[in-house]
Amino acid sequence: MSKIGTQLEGAGVWKGPAIDWMKEGLHILSDSELREIDLALKHLLSLGEVDFPDITPETFPLDKVGDLMRELTVRLRYGRGFLMLRGLPREKYSDDDMTRIYFGLGSYIGKPMTQSYLGDILGHVMDVSDYEPKSRGYRKGGGQLMHTDSCDIIGLMCLKSAISGGESRIASALAVHNVMAEQYPELLETLANGLYLKRADEDGRRATRTFSKDRVPFFYEQNDEVTCYLPTGYARLAEKSGQIPFTEQESQALYRVRKVAASPELYLDMGFKEGDIQFLNNRMMVHGRTDYQDAPELENRRHLLRLWFEVPTWPAMPEPQIFHTAEDRAMWSQYRQPLIEFPSVHYKKLIEGSLAQMVD
Repeated sequence: MSKIGTQLEGAGVWKGPAIDWMKEGLHILSDSELREIDLALKHLLSLGEVDFPDITPETFPLDKVGDLMRELTVRLRYGRGFLMLRGLPREKYSDDDMTRIYFGLGSYIGKPMTQSYLGDILGHVMDVSDYEPKSRGYRKGGGQLMHTDSCDIIGLMCLKSAISGGESRIASALAVHNVMAEQYPELLETLANGLYLKRADEDGRRATRTFSKDRVPFFYEQNDEVTCYLPTGYARLAEKSGQIPFTEQESQALYRVRKVAASPELYLDMGFKEGDIQFLNNRMMVHGRTDYQDAPELENRRHLLRLWFEVPTWPAMPEPQIFHTAEDRAMWSQYRQPLIEFPSVHYKKLIEGSLAQMVD
């Protein structure tokens, strides 16, 4: 008997108001752990200007903290599905060194994945829509609707917090499934059958295709396990395009799953402090953010660093749920430039691009 449509159970099925995330999902780094991280950074810096693909457990050596990061993959898979690391002394490190630390910690989790047509393996989540008018959602300001990304684990480090607001909003996608199964079973069946997806135009132009070849299931069962993938933004782009018309049932299913995922009965808000690093199991979580007030100056704007991980110790993602294929990522990777992910380089390129447009 299929589990889809039944009431799923387990540690990953929870409701936000019932969770004390500071007890269940927060690890405060100890003084000894911070010393270990600092020594790893010093070792990395002693090697010269190391590009991100070369930041590995060998070039960023950790002992107990390395064990913590490796064990994180087990905790996220079989526990609540989220963890916040807190305690990095933000004022001690430059933006670029914070990024080195973040990538070094992440190298113990899995393989960083290319995120866009830029070939970037580390994304900058901040409002740069005045510099990049055709930016993807994570490059724009304001709140963000609940969704999942195209990876096993997503990591977010807070470099700069907002003036106010901008909290991370998360929910159990397995709990979303249960509400849909109980209240909207026909719409859940439609989501399990799948919806067509559309990439942002530039991502599509530099990949195998812009639209998904087939319908992509939001909930899929394989080997007695339900995997959730709720790319609500990509589905909405496909629906709005008019090139692949959604049926009334499909439109209703997309609308309803977005509403359920954003329900106060399900979600949990986690405030980001500067230096915090949040990790989410992307196969059983949805996430978004609350609206926020931002600073006008580029260097003072809310700024998160994003990593997408493929975890080699986990079973492979179900094939029908893979939208960004290995071939797509390889095509995007051709456009990556060395060191492009460093915040200092990112700011410089944004400003240079803006000045060039003014001259034109």
